[in-house]
This record gives sequence, structure tokens and C-alpha cells, in this order.
Amino acid sequence: MKLRRVMIAAPKSGSGKTMITCALLQALSDRGEKVRAYKCGPDYIDPMFHKKVLGIPSGNLDTFFTGEEDTRKILLDDADEKNMVIIEGAMGLFDGLGGVREEGSSYHLAKTTKTPVVLVVDVKGMGVRSIVALIAGFLSYDKEKLIKGVILNRISEGYFRTIKSLMEAELQISVVGFMTEAKELAVESRHLGLVMPEELMAIKERLREAADKLSLSISLSAIMEIAESAEALNTCAKRKGEEKERKGHAVIAVAKDEAFCFYYRENLSLLEKNGAELQFFSPLHDRELPFGCHGVLLGGGYPELYAEELGRNHSMHKSIWQAVEEGMPIVAECGGFMYLHSFLRDQHGIKYPMAGVMKETCFYTDKLVRFGYIEIEERKSSFLPEGTRIRGHEFHYYDSTDNGNGAIAIKPVTGKRYPCVIQGENCWLGFPHLYYPSNPAFARLFVEKAARYRVSKG
Repeated sequence: MKLRRVMIAAPKSGSGKTMITCALLQALSDRGEKVRAYKCGPDYIDPMFHKKVLGIPSGNLDTFFTGEEDTRKILLDDADEKNMVIIEGAMGLFDGLGGVREEGSSYHLAKTTKTPVVLVVDVKGMGVRSIVALIAGFLSYDKEKLIKGVILNRISEGYFRTIKSLMEAELQISVVGFMTEAKELAVESRHLGLVMPEELMAIKERLREAADKLSLSISLSAIMEIAESAEALNTCAKRKGEEKERKGHAVIAVAKDEAFCFYYRENLSLLEKNGAELQFFSPLHDRELPFGCHGVLLGGGYPELYAEELGRNHSMHKSIWQAVEEGMPIVAECGGFMYLHSFLRDQHGIKYPMAGVMKETCFYTDKLVRFGYIEIEERKSSFLPEGTRIRGHEFHYYDSTDNGNGAIAIKPVTGKRYPCVIQGENCWLGFPHLYYPSNPAFARLFVEKAARYRVSKG
């Protein structure tokens, strides 16, 4: 398939690639392009900006989660030759597993999907010789010759005009444009990345202004030409564990509101392909679980920001507690896991009552407890076929008085192991965020458990 595509990457985090990506998506959409977006790596919030703010479908692509062939398949699953695909990179272009391996890096994804790269370089405080040296180093390390263009960020228009031709002559690469420093357009961040779209004042107006600015200082035609230069990408492989779609197998209630909103599109899609009907509900605003549901999924998010409101909703606590007591299958990840504790103690030491499914307390630690990719293996097979693993990641500042001992987490680079997850026949509760396509059997078995619960209730 001849799919137009380009990756917006950078030498390091904080270079401005998220704002430039969002502005580029808006500008291309304004020109009538049918745009699709993806985020490299384990990230929930950037795709929310793509989808919620810009109305552009977005997903995740990650070579650690799904390997090379399956990652190509995910990219092509929803592809259309009329699409213009923009992939936002993560961290520095070459930063992969443990900071030492290529796997999981933006570059590995670009290489796997044969996607040309436009490099966003924050040049504030740098002279032209240092800028050239930095970019030259990246070009020399790019063995596949994927870097096709450069955007200079936080530079004045006058200085850009002065150095553009010199840079292109020395580097033999297209310098497609620039962005001046605009603090009023910056997107704030917190410990898990950007703040949520809903928390930002006039975010649509800010992105509109950024898109207008980008259209004047960055050549959209040059970027589209780079995207059109991407070679054809094909795969005949069936995705590992992929099965024929089934309908109406069970109803799974999915928590989705301001406090619980971290879901991979691919995870929800895989549940649906295995026959689940998804019904969204709000632990913040609803009084009970959706009527007639057969399973519960509590994703991650920021329950600590809404602890007081969550704590007051005793009716929802009772509904979830009763469902679990009756054997309804439940999966809870990170923020969802925190919510199932008896209490949540926030960064100010204030304790709030939670759902009470667990008799434990979740508490703020003032440090990053776990970070990065993991593989997870159950001690006793329940949600995974025996001897298999599922891949995911952790990133949390909260800890629990009981993190569970039903599974073992393995760090992919160091091999370090530690216990995690409260796991049983009908429950999987823990801090890890899972990527279901890395072991599709997880979604299938979750739905099957929900279906058996449906049958048991007549």
C-alpha cells in the first residue's frame, strides 16, 4: 500500500514536537487532508489531544509491545491510501528500551514502518555551527537514511533566514521551516506527561493559533512531499492471536470520565472483536454500574485529582463491591486499581474512602515508584494461556500496601523481576498498564469470563 506518512521526531524530550505535531495535524486538516495520527510508544494523553481537541482518529504504535510485523499490521489495519498519516515520536529519536536498545524507539518504529522522519530541533541558545554539528550527528547515526527534513524550533525568523541555506548546503537536507518561541502556546505537563485537554483554557484557540503560525513558517508542501516519498508498505501476515470477529458475547462496563480515561484504542477494539459490547460509565457521576453488564474494566487516569468526589459516591462503591462479590470479572489498571482500595491517601496526607474491594490503602510516595516497560507472567494461568506473557508498562507515584503476588513483572533489559497484580479466576488488579495486542488471548479470555458470568446469571 502506498500510504503517505511522516514521523515528527526530535533529539530529546521537550523539543516541542507535540505542539508542532498538533499544529501540523490542524493545518493539514484545514487544507482538506484526510489525516490520521499515531503516537509512538506507551502514551495516552498525546492521542487524546489528537482525537479530543482536533477530532482526528489516533492510536499507538510500539515495536516493543507488538514486534515489527504486527506493528506494520496495526498501522495498515485502518489505512486508506487517501490518508495522510502523522506519527508523533517519543523522547529522543534513538531512545529505546532502557535507553540502550533500539527496540521501542521512535527510530525503530520509523525503520519498521519505513516512515520518513522530520526532526524538530530546539535551537534556542545555539549558534549555527553547533546546530549543524548536532543534526550532522543524527544524520550520521541514521543508517537507514530516514531523516528527510528538519524543523528549527525556538528561533527568530531573521536568524532562520540567515542560516537556512548554509545548513542545507552543509547537511544536504531540507530545512522545511521554523517556529519562533511562543510561551503562550506551550502545553503544560505533569508527572505522566501533558495535562489533560479538558484542563487547558481555550486549548482549541491555542492550537488554532499555533496551526496558523505553523502554516506561515513551515512549508506544508515540503512535509507532504516527504510523506509522499514513503515507500509502499505491505504485510500479508495475520496478526498473532487474531481471530474472526464475534458479536454480542458479553457486555463490559468501561469506566470513562475525568478520573479514568487512559485506554489504548487497540485494547478496546480487541475486546469488541472478541464479542464484547462496551458500555461506558462514570465512577464520578453515575450512581451504579450499567444495568445488565457482565464485566468491568477500570482503566488508568488521575483518580487522585478527584479523590474527594470519588470518595463521596458511596452508591457506586457499593455497586462495584457487590458486582465483584458476585463473581463479575473485573480488570483494573493503575488508577483503576487505586480506586478499588479502601482508602486513597493523597500528597497532602488526606485519606479518602474508595470502592473498598480491597482492604488496603493506596498512598502517595513523592517519588516515581515504577517506570518503564515490563512483561508480565501469571503464576497460575487465568487471564493468560499458561507459559505466555503480556507486555505493558508502569508509571506511578502512588504505591499500595498490597501490590499483589499473582503475577511476576520482568524488566526487558535488566531481567529484574518483582511480584505484582492481585489475580484470581475473575480478577486482574494492579498498577501495570497492559497492551492487549501483545497477547490477544488476554482480551479473549476476559470476554469469555464475562460471557460465562452472563450465562450464570441466566
